[in-house]
Amino acid sequence: MTNNLDTPATALYATTDDLLKERPDLAPWRPTVGIAPQLTDAELVTLAMMQAMLGFTSETRWLRHARAHLRHLFPYLPQQSGYNKRLRKAAELLRRVTRILAASTSVWSDDVWIVDSTPVECGRSRETVKRSDLAGWAQYGYCASHSRFFWGLRLHLVCTLQGLPVAFALTGAKADERETLLDLLAGEPELLAARPGQTLIGDKNYFGRAFEQELAQQDIELLRPTRKGERQRPGGALFKPLRQVIESINETFKGQLDLEQHRGRTPRGVIARVMQRILALTAAIWHNDHTGQSGKRSLTAYDH
Repeated sequence: MTNNLDTPATALYATTDDLLKERPDLAPWRPTVGIAPQLTDAELVTLAMMQAMLGFTSETRWLRHARAHLRHLFPYLPQQSGYNKRLRKAAELLRRVTRILAASTSVWSDDVWIVDSTPVECGRSRETVKRSDLAGWAQYGYCASHSRFFWGLRLHLVCTLQGLPVAFALTGAKADERETLLDLLAGEPELLAARPGQTLIGDKNYFGRAFEQELAQQDIELLRPTRKGERQRPGGALFKPLRQVIESINETFKGQLDLEQHRGRTPRGVIARVMQRILALTAAIWHNDHTGQSGKRSLTAYDH
């Protein structure tokens, strides 16, 4: 492995460590009396980010690699079961750190957002579906871009044009994309309070008079392709290149961050592993932004 990842990893560790000193309530709950963990929460966040950025989908292989190559960063490394338990409990911390990193970039205040969803497959065989702990949340859905059905979830993302995640949600595969978007915006009203006149770009699934009226009431202008039977909508010529931006963001998650090989088997496990990947993408953009490489989203510089 190259040393390319050491610098952003150290920066992430320092930022997380400072945050937890100021806000200890953000750390996963543990008894006040007992043995302190040898791997700190800041180290855990950094280790989780590096795993996703370096493309290790197996925790066992990742810890074996870390023991061989990352002892200079992590003097103590837990066993696979301990790492897995710590990671699942730290999902909310990963989310909070992700937001703090995103909000400190120069692109956080961009007045144009992209909204889309992408499948998170959780099983293929009927036996897996029948026995899975994800039953009741995961559903059968259809992926139009790959023309196939899948069983699992959907990751809904609101991003800047540079690919910086602004808001996100995991839902069943059949969840309505429009309702999920409205729920995301309602759950974080401060996102729009600081951004009057926000422009939102979506695909043909984000349609409907009532839906667009609700967005307009929140001072959001929706741009989307014209559906069959509609009069030509403004900005139609822009959608082909912008669609490539959306596909590029999804490809970063699936190609470079192995979203479809998350290996989560329980709701908490899937959430933690998806959060790892969102953190990794955000950390890459955050580090590039702070080192004068704003706009770069690729993680290939950190490959091992």
